Amino acid sequence: MSLIPATILTGFLGSGKTTLLKRVLSEAHGQKIAVIENEFGEENIDNEILVADTTENIIQMSNGCICCTIRDDLRATLHDLAEKKRKGELDFDRVVIETTGLADPGPVAQTFFMDDEVAEQYLLDSILTLVDAKHAAEQLNDRQEARRQVGFADQIFISKADLVSAEDLDALTHRLKHMNPRAPMRPVHFGEVALKEVFDLRGFNLNAKLDIDPDFLKTDEHDHGHEHHEHEHGEHCDHPSHQPDHDHGHEGQGHHHHHDDDVKSFVYRATRPFNPAKLEDFLGAIVQVYGPRMLRYKGVLDMEGTDRKVIFQGVHQLMGSDLGPPWAEGEQRTSKMVFIGIDLPRDILVQGLDQSLV
Repeated sequence: MSLIPATILTGFLGSGKTTLLKRVLSEAHGQKIAVIENEFGEENIDNEILVADTTENIIQMSNGCICCTIRDDLRATLHDLAEKKRKGELDFDRVVIETTGLADPGPVAQTFFMDDEVAEQYLLDSILTLVDAKHAAEQLNDRQEARRQVGFADQIFISKADLVSAEDLDALTHRLKHMNPRAPMRPVHFGEVALKEVFDLRGFNLNAKLDIDPDFLKTDEHDHGHEHHEHEHGEHCDHPSHQPDHDHGHEGQGHHHHHDDDVKSFVYRATRPFNPAKLEDFLGAIVQVYGPRMLRYKGVLDMEGTDRKVIFQGVHQLMGSDLGPPWAEGEQRTSKMVFIGIDLPRDILVQGLDQSLV
């Protein structure tokens, strides 16, 4: 039996997860989707798209999809669903897990790697995060869960963008990119998203290309005196788009660089190859200490001893690597890594990575 693709849908309370889900479930795409809800709170999928609201924790939906609540833990629920599918009691093509608005998606993602039974039955496709444009600034300032949800994302959908000014939307996009430069982001109107932007994104696939917004990297070209690392945008950023807009006589226009979010990203680059043993030792030691604060990290590496790119990525303490395609003839062999985490010790990481080079 081929692996069942799974998508984690996350986002702060009121960001529009249910709206997006209803939209996906009611679209005529011919796919049968099992929805796992982390809680049947006030935000549950409206009863109008459920056939019956029973005491069972698995409910058939009017469009042939099924919905279930997590009564025990996610592991048991996933196992139960896969078992019923195998026996022909339930028919579905993929699973969407809607987390509660206050959840950290990390442990949910880890379930797919740490539990052998789950790993043998499911393939984690991606983490989708919804961000409510109207309330995002406040939520990101006040709630670490909201910042973590952004840090984990493979794809960010910005809801309620029509309720804010273009300038505020621009500031929000800018801020989100600094927290997570590897997740493409786009506004969605009432959950209207093409299915191809929701499923089969392969955000967790080691062989998927390393998506870092190219413009995010360009902002640091003036820093190329170093062989590698770019600076992190934050307090000391002197890039023009982060500066207060001097045409306006008052402060506050430079809202781009006031936020010193604890969830930040930085990109490391090197033009010399890595020594595999040194790199493995260093990364192993780093995740032991900082793993809980490392949300997502991913890289395309030039390793000594192989003509193929090495793709690696991790979530918290879990990491994996894979051989990617060969380096093309004439292609500059550059290692690129992006780290997204909570107050990560940038200097220690850069120093350790530098020392792992050949």
